[in-house]
Amino acid sequence: MASNAINRLLVTDDQLGSLALRIPMGIIFMAHGSQKLFGWFGGYGLEGTGQWMASIGLDPGYLMALLAGSGEFFGGLAILLGLLTRPAAAVLGFTMIVAIASVHLGNGLFMSNNGYEFGLVLLAGSVALALLGGGRWSLDRLLAASGMTYGRHTVAAHG
Repeated sequence: MASNAINRLLVTDDQLGSLALRIPMGIIFMAHGSQKLFGWFGGYGLEGTGQWMASIGLDPGYLMALLAGSGEFFGGLAILLGLLTRPAAAVLGFTMIVAIASVHLGNGLFMSNNGYEFGLVLLAGSVALALLGGGRWSLDRLLAASGMTYGRHTVAAHG
């Protein structure tokens, strides 16, 4: 049973479409996560982001900044590599739902008004990757094709 769960997480088909999503989305999510976690690229780091999150009602702010930043940075890295693509994409999708609902929804659709269009695109890409998996050039596919064993469970290749 655990082997089936691992297979469902890793197994993907031989398509290249996921790669076209994984590369830009991985870079974008890692950059946004690094703003929150490390203050890179003009971000405010955990302290500043945590204070802002608390100010909009996402308490405790520091923890919310840590969760959002970690989800974005490490989730972005995972989808960039195509490693555990489906669960990473699910985490990123949830993060986008929270961002849209708590920050952007009241501003309308367009980015020029701090609206939700960019978050919606990232949510759609995350959902697509959660459904498709990592595709041909992913570590998920490589691990599944190798028949890698986790403890007593073997990951079998499909497709």
